[in-house]
Amino acid sequence: MRRFSGINLAALAFGLAFLYLPILLVVIFSFNASKLVTVWGGFSLHWYGVLFSNPAYLEAALHSLQIAVAAATLATLLGTLGALALTRLGRFPGRQLFGGLMLAPMVLPEVILGVSALMLFVALDLERGLLTVALAHATFGTAFALVIIQSKLVSLDPNLEAAARDLGAGPVSAFLLVTVPSLLPALVASWLLAFTLSLDDVVIASFVNGPGATTLPVRVYSAVRLGVSPEINAISTIMLALVSLCVIVASLLHKRTLVASR
Repeated sequence: MRRFSGINLAALAFGLAFLYLPILLVVIFSFNASKLVTVWGGFSLHWYGVLFSNPAYLEAALHSLQIAVAAATLATLLGTLGALALTRLGRFPGRQLFGGLMLAPMVLPEVILGVSALMLFVALDLERGLLTVALAHATFGTAFALVIIQSKLVSLDPNLEAAARDLGAGPVSAFLLVTVPSLLPALVASWLLAFTLSLDDVVIASFVNGPGATTLPVRVYSAVRLGVSPEINAISTIMLALVSLCVIVASLLHKRTLVASR
């Protein structure tokens, strides 16, 4: 077993500090009593109280939650349908093109996704608002859901569903009673990951949102451009806790899915 040398430990410590020290400072200074974000004035929950009494931030947070729930639900549904097509329909014409198009949002820059979504909504004469942001977020959330659900579908035994149909269940009933329970951990993990991606997005939302549909990350970004306030630290800490919880749960469920498939 190799032991860490002093250089390796120093490099590891530097890397962890570079990645997580700024986040830790944001969390610490969210409990700062001082109005100056870089000067410690004692422990206080004052800025959390100020945050929850600010209607603009509360409205933006509500918009973000509504959009994230809708986008995650739609992304999970589309990801499931796409995974079923890629695993159950065999080598149909255009299969590789279809799979590539489904996975393209994972690798495309968010600026391109935002501009293309904006052009689509303008061409369709669709008024920008909560709906357009949710649809745009579902676009790239579907790609991540597809990867997770497809990895689980590949490992499922198709004979189980066939046996249910032999016992009298219809195609829909066999799918709902046999396949869906087996896919449940992957479905939940996909939903949580798509929810997290939507909740955290700034670039795409800034292109496709409209009046009265500002999300919390976009509002935070607009506020930071005018200077960092202690409220921003409090918002960042709350979002960090929520996103971290969703990512941890999704990772555990996905790991459980991979272990069960072996």
